[in-house]
Amino acid sequence: MAVNQIESGGGMNPGQAEGVDLAALAGLAPALAATFASISGDIALVIGADGVIRNVALAEAVGAHQANQWVGLPFVDAVTQDTRGKIAQLLRDVDSTGVSRRREVNLPGAEGRDIPMAFAAIRLGANGPVLAVGRDLRAIAAIQQRFVEAQQELERDYWKRRQAESRYRLLFQVATDAVLMVDAVTLAIVEANGAAAELFGLSSDQLVGKSVSAGMAAGSRPAVDELLVSARSSGRAAEIRARLDGQPGAERPGLIDVSATPFRAELEGSTALLLLVRARSVPDRGMEAVHQLAAYVEQTPDAVVITDSSGRVLMANPAFQSLCPAGMAEAEYKGRLLSELLGDPGHGLAGLLSEVRRNGIASQVRAPIGGAGKGAAGEVEVSAALLTESDQECIGLTLRRHAVRPQPGLQALDGLVTAIDNLGAQLGRVSLPELMQEASHLAERHLLCDALQRARGHGASAAGLLGITPENLAQRLQRHGLAAGRCDPPALLN
Repeated sequence: MAVNQIESGGGMNPGQAEGVDLAALAGLAPALAATFASISGDIALVIGADGVIRNVALAEAVGAHQANQWVGLPFVDAVTQDTRGKIAQLLRDVDSTGVSRRREVNLPGAEGRDIPMAFAAIRLGANGPVLAVGRDLRAIAAIQQRFVEAQQELERDYWKRRQAESRYRLLFQVATDAVLMVDAVTLAIVEANGAAAELFGLSSDQLVGKSVSAGMAAGSRPAVDELLVSARSSGRAAEIRARLDGQPGAERPGLIDVSATPFRAELEGSTALLLLVRARSVPDRGMEAVHQLAAYVEQTPDAVVITDSSGRVLMANPAFQSLCPAGMAEAEYKGRLLSELLGDPGHGLAGLLSEVRRNGIASQVRAPIGGAGKGAAGEVEVSAALLTESDQECIGLTLRRHAVRPQPGLQALDGLVTAIDNLGAQLGRVSLPELMQEASHLAERHLLCDALQRARGHGASAAGLLGITPENLAQRLQRHGLAAGRCDPPALLN
């Protein structure tokens, strides 16, 4: 190893070292510096009693171009501002004990790149010079930096996997969870989605009026009833694990997790306390289950989307992009209103979201989407439910595309056509203006009934299909005697 030496004038006064007599080596300090730099360090400094560097011996790896800057410079000024305190402490250690502990400092380097160094020092005699030997730590620092970067990359990958797993689980639950609205007083089911019908082996209409525990195994029924009562009385969400009532040949999961969350909602014109009950099959916690969830979420043709309470998209599966305007990426639709993304010409989506916020659930409601640059016009069947388990209240929706039904001709509207034909029999007895008014009355009644049937009785969704407000719909239903949502055969003029 080549060693370069730079010296300054001035003699050295040998002295007596404490414990071991090193005073005889004081005059050999420059030679010792060169030796230490070559065999045990990358740089060695001879420092006078005044703390000024008198001699420098350094290896080629450190850079001889800096040597002229160090000679005649106080040792504390040869390092960077933030590490000068360590050099001051090193010199105090040498003054008090004759030797110092190892101190890591930075030397100013070329192009603003500091050189990390580790220095230790010893005094040669009581009043002799100080010999400080330093090791270049750049290689070690580079290894440490690579280790830190690798560790950070591992942590980023870990959190990405955790977020992806959480995203897949949440979207999977939105698409597959059984959701039931339960009257908190009677504990009877008020409404159920399609997944609940599949889970319990009954249609949604058949579930209405039944108890949630009726579909459970005998041993689980008391625990499920207690869960509902506890959620009602405490006002807090609760969850248990239960077993479904087994049926021979039925392919249904045995164990399910059942949660109940109380909230107040609009029910038949008044505010009522309801329980939002969710049931899902007990998940396998292994990685294989995560892969299965991911495969389902990625491959299902149904669009699955989660919005905040105002309807802004938080996350969605790939099928959702097929409903958005062509070429729109995930980063572009996040945070945007669902109705703006898909187009909501009949205000069906807006009405549905409003209904879910009020009632907690809406199932199999059809709504037109698209048009005016919002993707191809069409119709979707939407099921939605509140997600109340997290800190932020969200809404989970599944959307299945349907082709827009062609407007039926008069021949297909048997009841309406018959009624209008019967009006023709009134010619000669009733004036034309009266006949036209009655025909308009019959047509409006027919369209109101059709909208209610397509919206499965949901008033807000039916109003969206008709392009009117829910208040206007209620007034029209009352005028036609349909306030209760019943569509009886139209009455004709006598």
